[in-house]
Amino acid sequence: MSSFKLVSKFKPTGGQPEAINKLTVNLNAGANHQTLLGVTGSGKTFTVANVIERVQKPTLVISHNKTLAAQLYQEFKEFFPENAVHYFVSYYDYYQPEAYIPQSDTYIEKDAKINELIDGLRHASTASVLTRNDVIIIASVSCIYGIGDPEEYEKVATEFKIGQKISPREVARYLVLLQYHRNDFDPRQGEFRVRGDAVEIHSPSGEEITVIEFFGNSIKNISGRKIGVLNPKSYILNPIKVFPAKHFVTPRKKLELAIKNIKQELKERVGALKRTGKLLEAQRIGERTNFDMEMLHETGYANGIENYSRHLSFREPGSPPYTLIDYYRHRFGTDFLTVIDESHATIPQIRGMYEGDYARKKVLVEYGFRLPSAVDNRPLKFSEFNEKIGPVVYVSATPAEYELQKSNAEFRMLNVKHVGQASFGIHNSAFIIQQLIRPTGLLDPKITVRKTAGQIKDVIREIKKRTAKKERSLVLALTKRLAEDIAEYIQEAGVKTTYLHSEIKTLDRPEILKDLRLGNYDAIVGINLLREGLDLPEVSFIAILDADKEGFLRNERTLLQITGRAARHLNGEVILYGDTITDSMKRAIDETERRRQIQADFNAEHGITPQQIQKEIRKSLLEEANARNEEELAPLIPQGPKKEVIKALEREMKRAAKELNFELAARIRNQINKIKL
Repeated sequence: MSSFKLVSKFKPTGGQPEAINKLTVNLNAGANHQTLLGVTGSGKTFTVANVIERVQKPTLVISHNKTLAAQLYQEFKEFFPENAVHYFVSYYDYYQPEAYIPQSDTYIEKDAKINELIDGLRHASTASVLTRNDVIIIASVSCIYGIGDPEEYEKVATEFKIGQKISPREVARYLVLLQYHRNDFDPRQGEFRVRGDAVEIHSPSGEEITVIEFFGNSIKNISGRKIGVLNPKSYILNPIKVFPAKHFVTPRKKLELAIKNIKQELKERVGALKRTGKLLEAQRIGERTNFDMEMLHETGYANGIENYSRHLSFREPGSPPYTLIDYYRHRFGTDFLTVIDESHATIPQIRGMYEGDYARKKVLVEYGFRLPSAVDNRPLKFSEFNEKIGPVVYVSATPAEYELQKSNAEFRMLNVKHVGQASFGIHNSAFIIQQLIRPTGLLDPKITVRKTAGQIKDVIREIKKRTAKKERSLVLALTKRLAEDIAEYIQEAGVKTTYLHSEIKTLDRPEILKDLRLGNYDAIVGINLLREGLDLPEVSFIAILDADKEGFLRNERTLLQITGRAARHLNGEVILYGDTITDSMKRAIDETERRRQIQADFNAEHGITPQQIQKEIRKSLLEEANARNEEELAPLIPQGPKKEVIKALEREMKRAAKELNFELAARIRNQINKIKL
C-alpha cells in the first residue's frame, strides 16, 4: 500500500509545530470537527500537508473558487510528488444552465463549453480514488454535484490481460459501450483507433495511451506510454483496467430497464398535464423525452443525460445524487479526511447550492421542459454533505460561527483534555487551533483609513510608489463594471494593470496572477477573486475602495481576508477608503492590531527578525500542458540556421497533414510561427 510522503526543504516553524501536533492528536482521538485559525502567510497549507502525512488518510480538499483550488493543487503536488494529487473543478469554460422564464415565455437552452484539459483531470481524479490509497484531490464546490454511481462506474470498467481470448473488433465494441469514440485519424482523450492488429486507447484523463496488440483473436501484448513526455518509453501493462470515458455510464441491461422506467414516468407526467389542461406542456415533454430515449437506446448517451440520473442509477425519489464524495465513500467508507479551505466562504457556498438549483428545475418541470425526476439531478443538501464526510478540518483566517460552534461542540462531546485555545471572538476550545505566528516572522500589515475624495488619484500615487520599488498592488472595487472601468482609468495613467473577476476563464486566472508576480502588471483590480488564499508575496499594497459600504463585500471577515493579501510582504500596507469608520472596519482593524501585537511579542521573545517571503513562480496548468506539447515537438526540431529549421519543420507539418494528424500539424505550424518571430 502506497503511503503519503511529504517532500519539502522546509521544517515546521512559527506556529506550525504546535498546530500540526494538536490537529494530529485530535484526529487520532476521533475528533470529527476542528478549526485551524491561521493568519494569512502562516503556512496553513504546509500544516495540513504535515497532518496528512502523519495520519495517512486519503484527503479531499474543498475550495470555494477555482483559482485558489489551482494554487492549492500545485502546492500539494510539490509536497507529495510520489502520491496521487489531483484537481477536480467544474469542467466548463462557459456554462449557461437550462432555464425557463414564464413571464416572458423565454426558454434558455443549456449552453456550455467543456474544457478538455479539466475534464481529463476530473477523470484522473475518480480513477485514482478507485485504484489508490494515497490520493489527495483538490476540488471546488462542484464536488457536491452528481457525476454518476461510483459502483457502476467501477463495475462497467473493463479489464484486459495478455493471453485473453478476444478479437480487436470485440475490444472496439467494449470501448464504444464505455462511451469511447472511434477516431482512426486523430484520436484524443476518450477516443480510440484500430490500426491493423492493434487498438490504441487514449485515456479520458488525457494522461496515457494504451496499446493492445493482438495475435489472431488473443491479446499478445499490452503497453502504455505517457502523453506529453519527451521520448516517452513504453511500459508493459498486465492486466489493464479501462474506465469509462464518461462518468454517467450504465450497463446495457440496466440501461434498457432505466429507459422503461423513464417512459413510465413520462406516461404518468403527460397524463397529469393533460388532466390539468396543459396540452402544450404535455406535447413538449413527450417530444423531448422520447427523443432522448431514442438517443440513449442507440448510443447509450444523450445530451442532458444527467437529468435522468436518478433512473440510470436506480435511486429512490428525493435521494441524494452520487458525487465525488461517494467515490471516496465507496473505497474508504468514512475513513478519509476532508479539509474545507477558507471555510467561512466555502461552507456558505455548499449550504446554498441546493435551493437555487431546485428553484430553476421546478419551473422547467412545471412547464414541460423536464420530467419531475430531473430535480433529483442536483447538488447535495448541506445536511447530506455532512452525513457523507468523515473527520473534517475547517481552515480559515476568519472562521465563521458555524465552524467555531461545531468545533466547540465536538470538544464538549469528546470531553478531551484542553490542549489549546483560540481567541478569535469569544470562542475558546481545544479544537479551535490558532496559528498566528508566521515562519518568516512577518507581522500583519498596517491599516490606515482615508477619505474617498480623490481616492482613485490617491490610489494611482500609492501604486506608483510601490512600482518604483518593484512591488505589486491590488485594488478592490465593489462591482465587475467598476473594476473594469478603474483598470482602464489607471492604465491610462501609466500603470500596467488589468482586471480579474468571475467572467475571466478558469485557466486564464492563474496566468493573470502569475503576470502580476512577474511584473508584467503593476497592479490588478478585482472584487472577490482577490480575497481568500491567494499567495502573492510581491504584493505590498492593497487599496480597498468604498470600505465603508457595509455589507457582504465589506464586512469584518471580508476586510480581514483582503488585508491578508498584503501579509506576505515586509512592507505590507492596506488603505481603507471610506468617509466613516463602520463597525466592520473597526473590528477588522482591532483584530489586525491584536494579531500584530502577538506576533511582535513572539518575535521579541525569540529574537526573530522578520524576513521577506521568497517564493518560486510555478508554471500554471496551461503552461504545463503547453510544455508537454513542446516536449513532444522537440525531437522534430533540428539544429542549424533559422531558415533551414523552418524548412525542416514545414516538411514535418506537411507530412503530418498528409497522414491526417492535423493536431500535430497545427502544433508544428504554431512552432514555426514562434521561430519566425
